[in-house]
Amino acid sequence: AAAAFDEEGFYRLGDAVKFVDPDDVAKGLLFDGRIAEDFKLATGTWVNVGMLRARIVAHFAPFLRDAVITGHDRNEVGMLVVPNVDACRTLCSGLPSATTVGDVVRHAAVRAQFRSLLATFAASSTGSATRVARAMLLDEPPSLDAQEITDKGSLNQRAMLSRRAASVANLYASDPGADVIVLENV
Repeated sequence: AAAAFDEEGFYRLGDAVKFVDPDDVAKGLLFDGRIAEDFKLATGTWVNVGMLRARIVAHFAPFLRDAVITGHDRNEVGMLVVPNVDACRTLCSGLPSATTVGDVVRHAAVRAQFRSLLATFAASSTGSATRVARAMLLDEPPSLDAQEITDKGSLNQRAMLSRRAASVANLYASDPGADVIVLENV
């Protein structure tokens, strides 16, 4: 219980905040992500997961529902993609409607779309902490039973990374296989 409080007796919320106006602190604070989700790359560069995830969701719409940001103690940022299967299916001309999620996310047109979006996202990034260099589209949705989804309906980043550790390891493998999309010359 003592770990829930800092050295001055304040409750540790785990939220990051910033001033609305750094020149006028009376204007208050803004939510700026979850500290618990942020991590450092192997280079020592901090990755602000909340802001990066918001940019990813906007950039990859409508083909992505959400993403789990990876890269803790790695050289580059990656992501596990929770695809919008219905939107991805629209890219798969000639694919029977009864195909599996795995067939959809592995379809050449879907992979080409994500590779293209990954490249344009990287081109708009300002540095290693905002450039996503690799991605894996998940064919298994987040599990409520495995606590990968919070009570509020958002992804539990820590639970997703823990439960899908083998996928994260594959994402960063020297020869990751066909399920991983890797940007060249990042």
